Amino acid sequence: MMARPGIDTPDHRGRTGLDRDGRGLDRNPDIVVRDVELTSQGWHVLRRTTFDYRRRDGRWETQQRETYDRGNGAVVLPYDAERGRVLLTRQFRYPAYVNDHPDGMLVEAAAGLLDGDDPLAAIRREAAEELGVTLGPIAHVVDAYMSPGSVTERLHFYAAPYAPADRTGTGGGLAEEGEDIEVLELPFTEALAMIRDGRIADGKTILLLQWAALDGPFARAAGTG
Repeated sequence: MMARPGIDTPDHRGRTGLDRDGRGLDRNPDIVVRDVELTSQGWHVLRRTTFDYRRRDGRWETQQRETYDRGNGAVVLPYDAERGRVLLTRQFRYPAYVNDHPDGMLVEAAAGLLDGDDPLAAIRREAAEELGVTLGPIAHVVDAYMSPGSVTERLHFYAAPYAPADRTGTGGGLAEEGEDIEVLELPFTEALAMIRDGRIADGKTILLLQWAALDGPFARAAGTG
C-alpha cells in the first residue's frame, strides 16, 4: 500500500493522522462516527465524515458532512474610550472578492490563528504584527463558532484598551506570509456607521463593535447618541 502523506507519513507541514480527527467521539449518544476521509490537505484540511444520526423521532439514518479544519483563532478590538476610537485593519480577502464584494478590501478587527499558542498569547502577537500596538489588560468577550455548518473553527473574542503611547510599531502584518495590512484608527461612531452602510461587512468585526456599543466601553455613549 502506498504511503499517504498526512495519514501514514508526514505531509509538507509534518502532520500525520489527519484522517483520525473525529473518530471515537462519544459525547453525544445520538451520533456514531463511522468513517473519516481526508479529501484535501493544503495549509488547512478538508475531511468527509460518515456518521449515524438518531433523529428526534428515534429513527437512525446515515449522513455525510464535509468539514474544513483551519484551526482555532482569536480576534481583538483595541479601543481608546477617552478619545472614542478603535483600531481596525483593511486587507484584501479573495473569498469575499469572488463572492460579490466590490473590491475584496475588508475592514476587520485584528485576528489570527492560534498556531499552537493559547488565545491570549496569540492575540497579543496578532495585535503587534497587524496593528503595531502593545496590548495591556485584555478582556474576554465571547467564544463563537462562526460558520458551524462547514468550518470547525472556534473564535475567541477579546477587547483591550489602548492609548497612543501603546502604538509601538508600524503594524502591517508579515510580508513573508503575504500580508499587506493597512492600520485604521477610526472614531467609534464612524465604525458603527460603516456597519450600517456596508463598508464593514466582516462578521467577527460586526460582533465586537456591536458588543462595544451594547455592553462594552462605548455603551453609554452609544445609548445617548
